[in-house]
Amino acid sequence: MGTLRDLQFALQLKIEELRQRDTLIDELELELDTKDELIRRLQEELDRYRTTVSLPGASAVSACRQPRRQTVICEPLTLDPVTLALVSQRSCDKSHESQRLIRASFLRNDLLKHLDEGEIRAIIACMHSTTINQGCYVIQEGTAGAQAYVLEEGRLEMMKDGLKLLTVEPEDLFGELALLYNCTHTYSVSGKSKLCIAPHLLPTIQHLSILQTFKNNLLVNDLDSMTAALQPLICAFLV
Repeated sequence: MGTLRDLQFALQLKIEELRQRDTLIDELELELDTKDELIRRLQEELDRYRTTVSLPGASAVSACRQPRRQTVICEPLTLDPVTLALVSQRSCDKSHESQRLIRASFLRNDLLKHLDEGEIRAIIACMHSTTINQGCYVIQEGTAGAQAYVLEEGRLEMMKDGLKLLTVEPEDLFGELALLYNCTHTYSVSGKSKLCIAPHLLPTIQHLSILQTFKNNLLVNDLDSMTAALQPLICAFLV
């Protein structure tokens, strides 16, 4: 059995170990804060990039003024209040119900739900509706993805190889996956309906995908680092 002096010395060593571990935990928390700040700065850089490429040109104005066109203009996003006000002045008229429906469809989408309110308003401001007659195709299987759609009224049938996959209902967003993966459509969509079309969502979707992947990678790396650092502490307490 050890003497009191030996026990005091052993206790002092344990206290010192705990202090070192507390210091290590503080350093890891600081590293996490630093990476959070990096993510914030990258988000700001992404927002500035969107601002520089998102001012709609004269063609966007004329497109909104022409009735019954088959496409709508939906330029890349901007967070700049001045630009956002300009976009709103050039917007196409939509009912409150149409705006609510488009916003709800974005919030249900795994990528677009990460947009903030200003970005969603910027997209909605540059969209207008178009009517699809019975028998006309909204999307044809094998064609390149160029735009995304939000169904306002009616119902559409999504088909592949002549077989019905599902029924597209009002408030559903579709067509965005071909934009995200830069591929052709793997299905056809047809029917009589009223649509809101977003033909230029590609930069927005790609940027959101890249940012989300980057955040996920940082989170995984942080968890791995913390697990490795805390493993000795866990083992020590278990012994």
